[in-house]
Amino acid sequence: MSATHESVEEQRGAVAVACHRLATEGLLIGTAGNVSVRDGDRIAVTATGTVLGKCTPEQVTVVGLDGGMLAGDLEATSELELHLGIYQRYSPGAVVHTHSPQATALSLVLDELPCVHYQQLLLGGSVRVAPFGVFGTPELAEHVLAALDGRSAALMANHGAVTFGPTLAQAVENALLLEWLCGLYLRAAQIGTPRVLDDNQQTAVVTAALRRGYGTTRPRGEDSTR
Repeated sequence: MSATHESVEEQRGAVAVACHRLATEGLLIGTAGNVSVRDGDRIAVTATGTVLGKCTPEQVTVVGLDGGMLAGDLEATSELELHLGIYQRYSPGAVVHTHSPQATALSLVLDELPCVHYQQLLLGGSVRVAPFGVFGTPELAEHVLAALDGRSAALMANHGAVTFGPTLAQAVENALLLEWLCGLYLRAAQIGTPRVLDDNQQTAVVTAALRRGYGTTRPRGEDSTR
């Protein structure tokens, strides 16, 4: 959960900026998708019908954990229940839901995206595909919440993808990583059957990453085999 205690306007502005980044990267198209960030018991979330690539702070609604309106003049996204459910069950700092093309394509054919690259472990490993549910329904929210157990990403059958993270920046990076992984799998599957990392290989990667401080900068001269 965020500990920065941003003002309401800063929170709304951060969501708008995140939408612009995701749209530029091709993950948000038109009004399809939604983004939210939490600060304490206050959640800023995109309003329904917003063209996300042009989202303004005024098109971000602020609600409480119970969904009650705190700020803004527009109705929150139809997937508000999904966002609230994720915050209540997993306590992240932010949630991103997209209809990104490669993730959505895999959601049409897979029941699970297997762990095919070690960076996938940043999302928790294999990515489950939540069964189909009509958008904005409690049924869909429950399917996605179950698929996210032990993960920070899930695909939504015939729909799209959802990621979360401790910060808005990390939730966005997780969405970008998921889309990259889906594209990797799609391209590999056109050539043959993608190799999957088994449990021992995944454990070895985690052990090496912890030992070497993988993904963090270090002064020159420190030992690194990466």
